[in-house]
Amino acid sequence: MFIASTILSILFAGALAGSAISKFRKVPAQVELMHTVGLRENWLYALGSLELLAAVGLLVGIFWWPLAVAAAIGTVLYFLGALTSHLRVRDRNLQGAAIMLVAGVAVLVLLLLSQ
Repeated sequence: MFIASTILSILFAGALAGSAISKFRKVPAQVELMHTVGLRENWLYALGSLELLAAVGLLVGIFWWPLAVAAAIGTVLYFLGALTSHLRVRDRNLQGAAIMLVAGVAVLVLLLLSQ
């Protein structure tokens, strides 16, 4: 399980970092998505920072398991919030948040099984 959790953690960290970078660069699709769910553009930096910290936590967590678990729990909560935001405004464009939530849960489960 350790190898599977390590590979999935690395892949998920890459996805989180990519999402964070798009928020830092204020990619128009990200800005539009923020407006759709009712958040102002100035939230992009804070949300991107959380994603980047989670990515770092997952990578460093390869060597220190409790950090990886904490980062995975954080991402599950983060994307639960994102999914809730989409559902609250009845936005049908929620597949990105749903996929990231499922990936976060998968990483968390594998991490817990690998210990």
